[in-house]
Amino acid sequence: MGIAQFLPMFAGIGLFLYGITAMGEGLEYAAGSKMKKILGALTKNRLLAVLMGALVTGLIQSSTATTVMVVGFVNAGLMNLAQAVGVIMGANIGTTVTSVLIALDLTAIAPVALFIGVFIMLFVKKDIVKHIAQTVAGFGMLFWGMDTMSSSMAPLRDSPVFAEWMTGFNNPFIGILVGIVVTVVIQSSSASVGILQALALQGLVPINLAIYILLGQNIGTCLTALLSAVGTKTNTKRTACIHLLFNVIGSLIFLMITAFTPYTSLLESISDNVSVQISAAHIIFNVVSTIILFPFANLLIKMACLLVPDKEPEDSKLEYKFYDEHLLTTPPVAVEQIGKEVVRMAKLARDNFDRAANALINNDTSKKEKIESVEEVVNFLNHGITRNLVKINALDLDYNDAKYIGRLFHVVNDIERIGDHAVNLVEAEVVRNNEKLAISEGAVEELKTMHKCVMDLLDASINSFEKQELTFDEAKYIETLETISDNLKEKYQNAHLQRLNEEHCETRAGMMFVNTLIDFERVGDHAKNIAFAVGKKPDSKAGIDEALLSAY
Repeated sequence: MGIAQFLPMFAGIGLFLYGITAMGEGLEYAAGSKMKKILGALTKNRLLAVLMGALVTGLIQSSTATTVMVVGFVNAGLMNLAQAVGVIMGANIGTTVTSVLIALDLTAIAPVALFIGVFIMLFVKKDIVKHIAQTVAGFGMLFWGMDTMSSSMAPLRDSPVFAEWMTGFNNPFIGILVGIVVTVVIQSSSASVGILQALALQGLVPINLAIYILLGQNIGTCLTALLSAVGTKTNTKRTACIHLLFNVIGSLIFLMITAFTPYTSLLESISDNVSVQISAAHIIFNVVSTIILFPFANLLIKMACLLVPDKEPEDSKLEYKFYDEHLLTTPPVAVEQIGKEVVRMAKLARDNFDRAANALINNDTSKKEKIESVEEVVNFLNHGITRNLVKINALDLDYNDAKYIGRLFHVVNDIERIGDHAVNLVEAEVVRNNEKLAISEGAVEELKTMHKCVMDLLDASINSFEKQELTFDEAKYIETLETISDNLKEKYQNAHLQRLNEEHCETRAGMMFVNTLIDFERVGDHAKNIAFAVGKKPDSKAGIDEALLSAY
């Protein structure tokens, strides 16, 4: 065969791959948000997780997309690894839908589906209708590509070179390796199984060889997920690792079954059509593997945790440290524990602001990832605490606890804003570094002074809030520091204008400096709010400490 004779095969493969992608994307856009809500609403019932995983993947035809959603929920603390392993098992079952469709041979309706889908996409404006039409067009393209690919492979039956090449695959491990490589290259187990079925339809791959290639394809789809997990968080890597463990263990089981039982004969008895046999083998592998490994889900999690040890620092974990929703049955304990989470959130925001301010002052971009990671935790706690404060507030609380919960609502908002200002500072540092903006020595010293003042204010405020006590002297100290931060902002803005007039500072750097002063000053405002949220506080007009004021 010459190169020209292979062109239709390549075209068919292209149509087939694009058809699968278009069909999956259309369904994902049409129902993706609903699918995410379904997954997000999963209970701790692992069987339900399996069923939902199969349903979602069967619809969007991408176990990778399902895994991405699962990883997102795990990272957000909405789903634990125990639930994730169930969804992964279900996703493997759901991904067999494409092989079933191919085995049904719906080629005759492919042109009609393609025409209708494209026609609607061109002339209908409504998004959801266009997404459904994209799915229909993808369906038609998939089968048209399948037919083109299969027909163009027919001449290979008479090729002695191909026959000799295929003979070399009689070794099961070579067949598994071929399956792994093809799936990693194509980046889709559904597509690689479809190509295997196309070869089988032309009598080029017998079922006894296809079984081993199929096992390799199931492993290959995990390697894609593993590669995508490089450089991500621990639980992301563990989720990909669980997927790999599931398919590798399942492949080893079926390797033994194929070698020591009449499994091949059973598949041949199902149908004379090798494509149907491959589809059946694909379904049996994933269903039986799930049945066998389902009771050992916790063991898979433990193995994944051993293979991917926990290297995340405590302040990067998206989880509660003190609070649990089971405490809602004992309101006084729930109030106390949610308060501890608020204090923890305040300390995380405080440390992150300190980290971001030092990064800006010292022109250090190495802390950016850490700051963003901690900010994720602060945001997670903000949403989670607020949601649970609403639940606790609806309980039968005594007067003091009810007042405390009311204060926490306001404090959580102030803490979250401090976290936002920390992000502003690190973004300013990135701009400074990328654009090589020079900040004068005088401006750097002013930032250091402003930083010290605001950090003292934060420490005093969080301390008062943690112990839920604000003495007259403490209130006076905090009021003074907040006044100092306001004064420093005004003073340094005027000094900056002087430097601009004397051309000691670039305009772009000056704008960044002014915005930074505003961030510092507003953090001081939020810190004062946190301290003065304490219930039994002295007269807010405590005055200021003139000696401390003059020190700045």
